[in-house]
Amino acid sequence: MPTIEHVAIWVSDLERERAFFERFFGAVSGVLYVNAAGFHSYFLSFEGGARLEIMYDGTQRANIEDRPHDGYGHVAFSVGSAEEVDRLTAKLVEAGYRCVSGPRTTGDGYYESCILDEEGNRIEVTI
Repeated sequence: MPTIEHVAIWVSDLERERAFFERFFGAVSGVLYVNAAGFHSYFLSFEGGARLEIMYDGTQRANIEDRPHDGYGHVAFSVGSAEEVDRLTAKLVEAGYRCVSGPRTTGDGYYESCILDEEGNRIEVTI
């Protein structure tokens, strides 16, 4: 049965947000990931096993209203294997849901796909 693997949020100041979660919520940060397009992220782990991905798109904007990505990014469900990612992704597409990425291996080593639910929320399916 799928389990929630992590939740992701977009932020405008990655280091400030990382420090906030470490200081007040006891987060333990993974290493900084940066890809060629300027995407940056940290995975933060919490007691009990929960993980939060904080993501930054590589751009600075003066006004919060001008930042299109701040806030909720996606919720990721772990299904246990690459084969199950492929199977569930195909099942969702067959049911009429839009696959917006994958299945693929990302630069930081995740095997995943991303589906939009009926509300347009990003649902990531990963190992």
